[in-house]
Amino acid sequence: MSEIWQALLNLGDQLSAHVLLSASAIALGIVTALPLAVWASRSATVSRAALGFASLVQTIPALALLALFFPILLSLRAVFGQGLPTLGFLPALLALALYALLPILRNAITAQTNLDPGVIEAADGVGMTFWQRLRLVEAPLSAPYVMAGIRTAAVWTIGAATLATTIGQKSLGDPIFAGLQTQNWVLVLAGCIASAGLALIADGLLGTIEKGLKMRRRLLTLGGAAAVALGVAAAALAQFGGTGERRIVIGAKGFSEQYILARLIGRQLEAAGYSVDYRDGLGSAVAHRAVSTGAIDVLVDYTGTIWTNQMQREDNPPRDTMLEEIIAWESRTSGTHVLGRLGFENAYGLAMPRAAAEARGLQTIADLGPVAGTLTIGGDPEFFERPEWMAVREAYGLRFAERRNFSPTFMYNALKSGEADVIGAYTSDGRIAADDLTILGDPRGAFPNYDAIVLLAPETGNDAAIRAAIEPLIGAIDVAAMRKANLSVDREEDKLSFEEAARQLAERAGL
Repeated sequence: MSEIWQALLNLGDQLSAHVLLSASAIALGIVTALPLAVWASRSATVSRAALGFASLVQTIPALALLALFFPILLSLRAVFGQGLPTLGFLPALLALALYALLPILRNAITAQTNLDPGVIEAADGVGMTFWQRLRLVEAPLSAPYVMAGIRTAAVWTIGAATLATTIGQKSLGDPIFAGLQTQNWVLVLAGCIASAGLALIADGLLGTIEKGLKMRRRLLTLGGAAAVALGVAAAALAQFGGTGERRIVIGAKGFSEQYILARLIGRQLEAAGYSVDYRDGLGSAVAHRAVSTGAIDVLVDYTGTIWTNQMQREDNPPRDTMLEEIIAWESRTSGTHVLGRLGFENAYGLAMPRAAAEARGLQTIADLGPVAGTLTIGGDPEFFERPEWMAVREAYGLRFAERRNFSPTFMYNALKSGEADVIGAYTSDGRIAADDLTILGDPRGAFPNYDAIVLLAPETGNDAAIRAAIEPLIGAIDVAAMRKANLSVDREEDKLSFEEAARQLAERAGL
């Protein structure tokens, strides 16, 4: 219990960001839904269209809805200019506001359309104007039902906001995703408890307002509203009440190595006097776009990922040639700076338990082709959509009996449990040696090289002091040190935090 309590105490920053995001989304949902409900109550066509649209939004999974706003805002950015953010708060706000729309809209329309006709006639009979009738008659009668919809929207929104982590917005999803990646269940539980507790508190406070409206007790209504306002104000103060100094934002994709390297870079910058923030759990395409547009300042990426996913290249040149072309392409297309290689490669490779590979006589991917039809392959959520996988599949004629997606951590568990026979593993992962796995050879060179490189956003890369703080890392980390660091946070016993793993990695690198 003490570990969970300590983890909860460390969530202040994520909690305040979560409160601010959820409150803003609910407020935007209310501002959108209530005028629409008044219009819909007077037009059956508008009512059907509005409820149909809101219901359609609810059928889209929250994670997909959040992700969809990235390309939407990216397209709008081309029209309205570079100042429009494509990641973080804005896309999360818009997606969650849409998600909050249905319960508020449905309750408001139902309340409006089911008002006692006699009351409406009486209001008209005494000569009330439209706005007087709306303000003095319809709104007070509908308010308790509208509040019930807002309560439902609040609980949904607070839960869905944990997914905002995937598009670069700080939230209570940060500890949940980090904990799932490393199987640190204390972190997962802390994030879930905090999110559930926040939802219950919000529901209770909004319930107080609803009760006050039903009982026509102004003091109760104002007390609940004041408590909500104070909570949101406290969250805003926690987020924006600092010194106002610039914080360097370091991005990380959704696996352990990225979390560790982000903290390692953060240590260097903090030692140089900078304040640092982290945006964890980003997908490959989102992360690269974030650094190239300045939404984040620093990112560790991999040459093969940029070569195939961003540059859409299918050839496989020598390591140095590939890096030179990437540097030129980044500079030409976005002004992103490539600071250099960290010193190790984290390539994709097809891995099997050593005993199973030896029993079948499998040493290379070419050997795998004839027996693939009897095996199940597992990969991380994006592996099977990547050009590298498609190139390997076609180069070796791989046709597996089944294909399954796992989170990066659970891929290795899948091999142990027999849920998968082969996985798309990462060659710098310490679990390859710890679990006695073997990486099948790639004699046809279908997989490109994946040197870890440091990218700096266009403006950030022009700052000589920031470059000087990070440059000692270039060429300082070998694959053995990286594997050891990865294993230290991934193994099930004696787990290290990402910060502690980064500290030990820095010591091994002589920093």
